[in-house]
Amino acid sequence: MDKPNVRLIRLSEVRAAIPYSASHIWRLERAGKFPKRIRIGANRVAWIADEIQNWINHRVNSRDQ
Repeated sequence: MDKPNVRLIRLSEVRAAIPYSASHIWRLERAGKFPKRIRIGANRVAWIADEIQNWINHRVNSRDQ
């Protein structure tokens, strides 16, 4: 699956947008309630920025309904 112009963000950027601890993000991921990280190196992971923003938008929209 080819996704042009995908922007990857590190955990620090995810946590700046979503005030959760790293361990809570990991728990949500394991439960299928948060976008999955991507392994980009032996000791490095990242998230797709659009997926994180969509996750936030979904919560805002759910609140407003």
